[in-house]
Amino acid sequence: MSTEDQIEDINALEQKFQARIDAEQKIEPKDWMPDAYRKNLIRQISQHAHSEVIGMQPEGNWITRAPSLRRKAVLLAKVQDEAGHGLYLYSATETLGISRAELIAALQDGSAKYASIFNYPTQTWGDVGAIGWLVDGAAICNQVSLQRTSYGPYARGMIRICKEESFHQRQGYQIMIELAHGTPEQKQMAQDSLNRFYWPSLMMFGPHDSESAHSARSMQWKIKRETNDDLRQKFIDQTVPQIEYLGLEHPDKDLKWNEERGHYDSGEIDWEEFQNVINGNGHCNRQRIQHHVKAHEEGAWVRDAQNAYDQKRRARKASTAA
Repeated sequence: MSTEDQIEDINALEQKFQARIDAEQKIEPKDWMPDAYRKNLIRQISQHAHSEVIGMQPEGNWITRAPSLRRKAVLLAKVQDEAGHGLYLYSATETLGISRAELIAALQDGSAKYASIFNYPTQTWGDVGAIGWLVDGAAICNQVSLQRTSYGPYARGMIRICKEESFHQRQGYQIMIELAHGTPEQKQMAQDSLNRFYWPSLMMFGPHDSESAHSARSMQWKIKRETNDDLRQKFIDQTVPQIEYLGLEHPDKDLKWNEERGHYDSGEIDWEEFQNVINGNGHCNRQRIQHHVKAHEEGAWVRDAQNAYDQKRRARKASTAA
C-alpha cells in the first residue's frame, strides 16, 4: 500500500471517529482512535489521577491534629476517598495502553503535572475547610461535565467520583460555617484560609482558553465538555453567595455583578504565580514529590508480595487445569 493510500485510510478512520464523537457515542478501549486522542486522554486522566493522590498530602497532614474524634474520622474517610479516586483514574488510564509504573515515573520525574493547588501548604484547620469547600467545589464544577466525556472508562469512573466529591465539598463548607460563626479568632482563621485558597482555586481551571494548548482539541473530541473560562465563571458565580452566607469578605476586591452578562466580573488572576507553581517553584512542590517517592519506595514490598501471590495463584490455576 502506498503512502498516499495509507494517509487516505487514516483520514477515513478519523472522519468515522469524529462522526461517532459528534453522535455522542462512547469510545471504548478496543475501539480505533487517533494517536493524538489517546495521548490527550493519557495526559488529562493521569494528571487527574496524580492530583487525587498528591492531594491526599495537605489534608493527611491534619488527620492527627483534627480538633475532635468525629473530625478525625471524617477527614480520614475523605483522604481514603481520594486514594480511591486515584485508583479509578489510574485504572482508566491503563486501558489506553500505558502502565501504572510509567504513569508514576512520569509524576516523579516531573514530566507529568498535577493540580497546582496542592503545592500550597495547609497552615491551619481552616485550610482543611477551605480545601473541601473551594478546591473540591472547583473540582466538582469541572468533573460533573466529565461524566459525559467521550471516553467510556473515564466517564463511568467520574460518576462515583462526583458523588464523593460532593460529600467532600459539603464537609469543607460545614467546617467553614462553624469557624465563621464561632469566636472572633475562629472567624479570622476562616477569613485567612479563604484569602489564601480563593485565587489558587481559580487557577485550577487552567489558563484562559485562548492560551490553552489542549483546550480546543479536547473540546472537539468531547474529552472536555466545557471550556476553562466557562467553568471558572460558573465557580465564581456560585461562590459569591456562599461567601456572603459565611459573613466573610470576598478576596476579590474587583468583583462586580454584570447585569448585561448575567455573571460576575472578576479581578485578574496572577498568572505569573500560576506558571511558577506548575513549573515546580511553588511552596511545596519538592516536598510533595519527595514524600510521594518515599512512600512509593517504602511500599515496594507490598507490591512485590502482591505480584508473588498473583504468580502463585496463576501457577496453581494452570496446574489444576492441566
